[in-house]
Amino acid sequence: MINLRKISEENFIDAFNLKLGHGQDKFVSHPIRSLAQAYVYRDQCQPFGIYDDDIMVGYVMVIYDYDIPEYNIWHMMIDEKHQGKGYGKAALEQILAYISTKPFGNSIRVTLTCNKDNKTALALYRNIGFIETGVVDDDEIELTLDISM
Repeated sequence: MINLRKISEENFIDAFNLKLGHGQDKFVSHPIRSLAQAYVYRDQCQPFGIYDDDIMVGYVMVIYDYDIPEYNIWHMMIDEKHQGKGYGKAALEQILAYISTKPFGNSIRVTLTCNKDNKTALALYRNIGFIETGVVDDDEIELTLDISM
């Protein structure tokens, strides 16, 4: 069963051991970088391990932007050995459920960016209901979802 667990001193090494597939490093940062960012932004973010029972199969971080305000999904990745099994969709649904509890502040907007060449991730986000905002930064496309319903 897919579940999210907060990254802690008990499981951060498991996040470090996750591997991206060949060429995927241009699409997403490794959890080592993301966890460094989580430390800097610790008052407004939560990193999670994505688990299948007790095995970490992926990683994702939720961050709240107090200036806008909105929630952002950063650095979502599934380990290369576990891709194509539906973990990304299941995890994304749980992340959105977590965000809907408004853990850092009130907002109905969830934003993420995705490399324009990452067709698999773009299809997943669009199928969940994310829409492109028209904002493009280098190769990254911004997508947003209204969770007011």
